[in-house]
Amino acid sequence: MLFVVLLLVLAALGLLVPALTTSNTIWAWSSVGASVLAALVLLWDWWRRRPGDPAAVAQSVDQLAVADDQRVVVAPEISSGADTPPADEEPPEEDTDAADLLAVADLVDEVRVLDERPRYHLSSCSWLAGRPSLGLPVQEARQLQFTPCAVCRPDATLVSRHRAPRQEVSEDPT
Repeated sequence: MLFVVLLLVLAALGLLVPALTTSNTIWAWSSVGASVLAALVLLWDWWRRRPGDPAAVAQSVDQLAVADDQRVVVAPEISSGADTPPADEEPPEEDTDAADLLAVADLVDEVRVLDERPRYHLSSCSWLAGRPSLGLPVQEARQLQFTPCAVCRPDATLVSRHRAPRQEVSEDPT
């Protein structure tokens, strides 16, 4: 889209040169028309990508990151800093059993990922401290081949969080 606007602006400038050299108003009005057309293309592009448009929000990773950062996530218990790997070393992968893996595949709870790192974490993970991260639904993180962190154990925590309400309902005799 920017390429089209650039071509229209260059055309307007190209039409302005003969308008100034020949004093012919046709060239001047053609230059104004090309400029107005460039402005209309920019306006149409802005309208198509305006903030709040669901299609534009779904296409923009930055806007998704902002929306994910605004969600409220209940923090689980924080593990002790003793099992946190050094900053330059990747944390080990959580060993998730098959039943938990199937349950995690359907969850949409938010987990945090780091650019160029293979693990996903809970927002309270001590290994994430001070690192810029991006929020994703756990289902999408799994689809993108991220694996769970062994420090914060996101799979176990999320599955236990989702199983707890069901167990309370099944234990209620009424």
